[in-house]
This record gives sequence, C-alpha cells and structure tokens, in this order.
Amino acid sequence: MKLHRGRLIDHVHLRAKDLPASQRFYKAVLDVVGIETQIADDHLMADELWIDALGDDDSGNASHVHLAFQAVDRAMVDTGYEAGLAAGGRDYGAPGERDYHPGYYGGFLLDPDGNNIELVCHGPFEKSADSVEMTIPGPD
Repeated sequence: MKLHRGRLIDHVHLRAKDLPASQRFYKAVLDVVGIETQIADDHLMADELWIDALGDDDSGNASHVHLAFQAVDRAMVDTGYEAGLAAGGRDYGAPGERDYHPGYYGGFLLDPDGNNIELVCHGPFEKSADSVEMTIPGPD
C-alpha cells in the first residue's frame, strides 16, 4: 500500500493559555521525535507548528485550530477564499499580501465552528517533491 503525505497542511497555529507550559510540553515531546523547536518569549516554532499566547482580544479560552492550506498561486487563494464564503464560511481576512515574509499571500475564513482556515501562497517556488510517498508493508 502506498500513502502520500505532505500535501494538505501548510502549517498549524495554536493559541495557548499558558505559553511557557505549552513550550515546555511541546519541546519535550518534539525532542523525542527528533523535531527541532525554536523558542522565543512570544512563541514556539517547530516545522509546520506555531504556538503563541492568547492575545488581549481572545475570549480567554485556548484557541480553536488555525489550519493553513498551501495554494500554488494567488489565484488559488482567491478562488478558495470565495468558495469558502459561498459554502458558509465567514470572512476573517480577505486575500492579500501579509508582512510575514516577502511573497506571503493569504486569505482567512472562519469555518462554521469558528476555526481559522487560511489559504496561503508563499510566492513563486519549486517543490522538491509533490508529496512524501510512504510504502506500507502488506496487501495493496
């Protein structure tokens, strides 16, 4: 059996009530599985995972999930954003350039449960592979 991974999620963003506690937890767990973490006063970053503290504008509960789906270009961000609105999503930030890094173009929606769903394009790039192919022993 062959599985393809690495095609769906661009990054996951979590908001923590107690950032230092979350930093300790995720660093301990990720160290075990061999994923390097970068810790700063205001966040933890590890590959596609970003964790920061609840802001003053948050309700006091740990976040709903922020999922970012990788788009191949800006047109795909725009199209996905419009499709999400048409399917019942709510605007959470119209498509546009963001100052996260040069070329970052994203659109944000809230899903019906309030999760922050993003479509993002990082500018022109070439992938080294379309996905990671995993071969699982056993019947196909």
